Amino acid sequence: MGSLPVLVDATSLPPDRGGVARYIGGLLSGLEEAGHTVHVVAKPRDLAWLRESAPGHTYRAAPGAVSRRPVRLLWEQLLLPREVRRAGATTLHSPHYTFPLVLAARTVVTLHDATFFSDPGAHSLVKRSFFRTWTRLARRLARATLTPSAATADELSRWVPSSVPNTVAHLGVDSALFTVPARDAVVEFAGRHQLDPNHGWVAFLGTVEPRKSVPALVRAHGELTATRADVPPLLVSGALGWDEEAAALLREAGDAPGSPLRYLGYLPLDELSAFLGGSTVVAYPSTGEGFGLPVLEAMACGAAVLTTRRLALPEVGGDAVAYSEPDAASLAVVLGDLLHDAEARRALSVAGIARAGLFTWRACATSHLPVYQP
Repeated sequence: MGSLPVLVDATSLPPDRGGVARYIGGLLSGLEEAGHTVHVVAKPRDLAWLRESAPGHTYRAAPGAVSRRPVRLLWEQLLLPREVRRAGATTLHSPHYTFPLVLAARTVVTLHDATFFSDPGAHSLVKRSFFRTWTRLARRLARATLTPSAATADELSRWVPSSVPNTVAHLGVDSALFTVPARDAVVEFAGRHQLDPNHGWVAFLGTVEPRKSVPALVRAHGELTATRADVPPLLVSGALGWDEEAAALLREAGDAPGSPLRYLGYLPLDELSAFLGGSTVVAYPSTGEGFGLPVLEAMACGAAVLTTRRLALPEVGGDAVAYSEPDAASLAVVLGDLLHDAEARRALSVAGIARAGLFTWRACATSHLPVYQP
């Protein structure tokens, strides 16, 4: 193992270990696989999970109070620089937008998304203002930035021009967690949720926010259900964000067995491969993504995926997914065609598995190494 003089600030991991947690955990495992170790600071509650994901790194605990976001942001500015000095690190990696301003010249910042600028209506006012501010600061002050896709890099160049160098590091997929499920696992998942594994389901996985177009997907599915008897139920899994229309639809639907629309809430990580891989179609009609990890994870599980050509999604899906516009009329046509054509779904499944294999956390980690050099 080669020890790098780098401290990764992992204190931004969310409690549900989605989103940025997938990135940080994957990056650390990829670095270790490539033969490199770093220093990592994290909340006490996250240390066991991180050590299990990548045991070779040097871990240290931040104060427990950083679990509260305002405290974490204050700690980041005042006390994280001390952790950098203690680790003897020449580079700080801040993997989620914010960073200690006093160490800007030694910091590499990951900027995951540019839709705070290109599609401001998709975000709440507070979130939009916060991430715009820190993106601008990173693009002006950081030593370097990282983005998960060329599409996001291009959008940042358009909205926040900067001389700070940027590196594209495509995300990876956890092949142990997201893999083609065995038939027994699909049957067990279906039984647990009172589903017919032979009838299947249409799956959506992700935070339910305006840019995910969940109301349009619900309307498209409802139109198909009203005209065809063979349409499987639509199952939505993920947190209810700030899309009030979608939240109302899903709360009204609930999780009633036999219903054409069901909101499953959060699913445990160990159920996701069966949920995605056991589906008839995974639909992810987003109007824009910084990368589109749910699309990659669904492909890795052997799902036939329907998404859009917006921003980074074609960079991930290539020709291994089906595409639609994110409106109800377009979704009804493409989803209806896929549900009717088992051979097309099989072809997408095969192509998706092969394409997903190109996106590894080791490759992602290797892309980070040049910018880790002081």
